[in-house]
Amino acid sequence: MDTEFAPDKALRPRTLKQFKGQPHISEQLEIFIDAARQRGENLDHVLLCGPPGLGKTTLAGIIALEMGNGLKTTSGPLLQKPGDLAAILVSLEAGDTLFIDEIHRTPIFLEETLYSAMEDGFLDILMEDKSIRLTLVPFTLVGATTRAGMLSEPLRHRFGITFTLELYQTQDLAVVVQEAAQRLDFQISTDSALQIALCSRGTPRLALRNLRRVRDVFQTFDSKHPLSEADQLKRALTLLGLRCDGLSDQDIRYLKLLKESFGGRAVGITTIAAALGEDASTIEESIEPFLLQQGFISRTAKGRLILAKGQAAI
Repeated sequence: MDTEFAPDKALRPRTLKQFKGQPHISEQLEIFIDAARQRGENLDHVLLCGPPGLGKTTLAGIIALEMGNGLKTTSGPLLQKPGDLAAILVSLEAGDTLFIDEIHRTPIFLEETLYSAMEDGFLDILMEDKSIRLTLVPFTLVGATTRAGMLSEPLRHRFGITFTLELYQTQDLAVVVQEAAQRLDFQISTDSALQIALCSRGTPRLALRNLRRVRDVFQTFDSKHPLSEADQLKRALTLLGLRCDGLSDQDIRYLKLLKESFGGRAVGITTIAAALGEDASTIEESIEPFLLQQGFISRTAKGRLILAKGQAAI
């Protein structure tokens, strides 16, 4: 499956120099890519870990562009039988980057196929009780996962490069917002970019989405109700239900559950998931990383515990 982009395609960085907020990754990748190009080799296989929305898909596209080769994408849930993976592998051209999103959801029985493809460049296909070995062209596999602990150890060890993306600091995210606003030809001040960043949970995907919605409000109301930029932004954020502490409705429900329903006691993730009517993996991937980073909750041996800062937020 060829790459498909979300509505913010034009806002995504296309080079490592444009990729902000993860300097430990962009600096190292620049070195690794430059060295591989000098040797005329493929970049080693790359594993990208971290919460959703931090730029793992974007980085895969950057790697392909920086290496000057094509990009093919798929995801773990789409790979259900050996033929699914084989069809993609044999379609690759020399030097291509293959991006597998949610690689932790690839069926275990397909990992053997990945092992030989990544390490030896071979693909074994069983046809009419006999095995046919195909030689694959050199390629780079970029795997993305929000649940690195669910990857088998043999698969993890076959990635020569592993990075963990962290939630963005507010100042770094404000830079992302400011530069995206310029590409949208939407003039906002540095302070407005900072306010939007504060509402975006340290996540570029959310920041870009919030920026587009703020622009909609400005465009619709500006001519009808002229206000200063600060007042216009305040109205937009209120209308959109965005809080300056970044908390969402889901977060508030989560924190209230710990504080009010369980009296501040430590609670297991399965109990929280059942009470909220959410999947445990969704809570661990999409809700808890921000709450942990901000010091609203902690994970203990007995379960999740709301901290004083979390109690004060609600």
